[in-house]
Amino acid sequence: MAGGRPSEFNKKWNNEDGLLRIAGWARNGLTNEQIADNMGIGLSTLYEWQKRYTEFADALKNSKEVVDLHVENALHKRAIGYTYVECTELLDRETGKLVLVKRVTKHMPGDTTAQIFWLKNRKPDDWRDVKRTDTDDERLLEKVDALLSGIPQKLTGDNNETDD
Repeated sequence: MAGGRPSEFNKKWNNEDGLLRIAGWARNGLTNEQIADNMGIGLSTLYEWQKRYTEFADALKNSKEVVDLHVENALHKRAIGYTYVECTELLDRETGKLVLVKRVTKHMPGDTTAQIFWLKNRKPDDWRDVKRTDTDDERLLEKVDALLSGIPQKLTGDNNETDD
């Protein structure tokens, strides 16, 4: 038999339906560990198959990237605000159909929480909560040195004070 027996991947997953299921799990946000569990394989096998089978690696990677882009776009939209149309419809008793009664254009202002999240992740040097500088570290070391230098004097009772 040339080439040996087919691998479990080739038998079970290397087909349109198998790759579509894998891509769907990735698109739905499952972790690699969860996908491996759904496939009935170990995580190390999943990583090995990613290296060995490009179609498998592509199904995982491309599906995750698409969802990540959708989430990034939604976060961006939420951060900067957007305009939308709100329609009100009522049921027409005579025809039994929905009839457009009112159409209003509304604006959703930017969400400051989304803005903060975006900026902290996109520009961490400018927007992280705590900014540390070299001078902060130097001042802290000076204070620690000053405190430590006074410890031996306090232990011996020598306060450099003289009685007059």
